[in-house]
Amino acid sequence: MKAFNKLLFLSIALLGACATAKDIPLRADALRTPDERFANLPGYDFEPHYVVVDGYRVHYVDEGDLDAAPVLMMHGEPTWSYLYRKMIPIVTAGGHRVIAPDLIGFGRSDKPRSIDTHTYKFHVDAVKAMIVALDLRNITLVCQDWGSLIGLRVAAEMPDRFSSIVLANGGLPTGGASGALTPAFNAWRASVIRMREAGDMPVGQAFQQKGPEIVAAYAAPFPDPSFKAGPLALPLLVPVTPDDPASQANERAWEVFRSWNKPFLTAFSDGDPVTRGADAQFLAQVPGTKGQKHVTVRGAGHFLQEDKGEELAQIVLDFIAANR
Repeated sequence: MKAFNKLLFLSIALLGACATAKDIPLRADALRTPDERFANLPGYDFEPHYVVVDGYRVHYVDEGDLDAAPVLMMHGEPTWSYLYRKMIPIVTAGGHRVIAPDLIGFGRSDKPRSIDTHTYKFHVDAVKAMIVALDLRNITLVCQDWGSLIGLRVAAEMPDRFSSIVLANGGLPTGGASGALTPAFNAWRASVIRMREAGDMPVGQAFQQKGPEIVAAYAAPFPDPSFKAGPLALPLLVPVTPDDPASQANERAWEVFRSWNKPFLTAFSDGDPVTRGADAQFLAQVPGTKGQKHVTVRGAGHFLQEDKGEELAQIVLDFIAANR
C-alpha cells in the first residue's frame, strides 16, 4: 500500500506540474521512443494523452464522450494500444468513452532500461495510479493476455471503480494446479528465455500474416533492443509455481472474484492455444458470469482484437447495453 501511495502521489503531483508532453522530463534510467516512430501508422491516428506515474510518462488513448462511463482496454505482451485501433471507433460511436493505455515499457509510454524494473506488482500499481489520477469510475474493463493478468488484479484491488468486465483470451494464474498453463504458453516461455539470453525479441513477428505495415506498427515502439526490457520481462513474470511472488496476490484477487456479482463476460477465440480453457475457471467460480451471453469468437487466434476487432467491439457494446 505504501508503494502504491507513493506512485499515486508522484503521478498526481507531476501531472499537475507538466503542461504538455514535452514538459515531462525523462527519467535517467528510462528511454522514450521518438514521436516520429508513431507517425502514419495504419488505422491509428488517435491523439496522444499522458499521465506521469513514478516519473514515467504513461501514454493513453482517450476517445469518445468524456462524460460517459469509461471502457478501459488493456493490452498485453508484446503489443500496445495499437491492438485496439479497430475497436475504439466502434465503441465510442456507441456513446462510450474509451481509455486505452500503454503499459510502462510499451507503446508510447516510457521504457525502463532494466528488465529488473518490471515486476508484476510494479505494473499493477502503475495502472492503479493512472486510474486514480484520471479519476476513472464505473469502468468496464476489456482485457486480454497480460492486460488480463494486470487488469483483473487492478479490478480486484479497487473493485468500487469497476462496474463490469469482459475477459478475452486471458486469465489470472496462481501457479497452482487449478490454473495450470497450456503447453503453448510453456513453449512461448521457453522461447522468451532464449530471447533474453540473446538480448532481443522480434516484436511484431506474431503479425506477419497481416503484412509488413502491421508488423512495423507493432514494432514501432522499439527502435532497438535496448527498448525491449518490458516485452522480454513479462512472459517470465507469469506465476507458474505456488511460491511465485505474485501467486498469493493473485489468489487474493480470486477471493474477490469468487464473490463478484457484477456483470462478467468471457469472449475467448476458438483458435488460441495459449489461453484455451481458461474461461472455464471463471465461468465456474465468478457469480457475475451467470446469465451472461458468453461468446466464442470464431476464426480468431490469440490476438483476437487484431483478427476480429470489429466483432469483439460489438460484443462489448451488446454486453454493456444488456447490463445497464
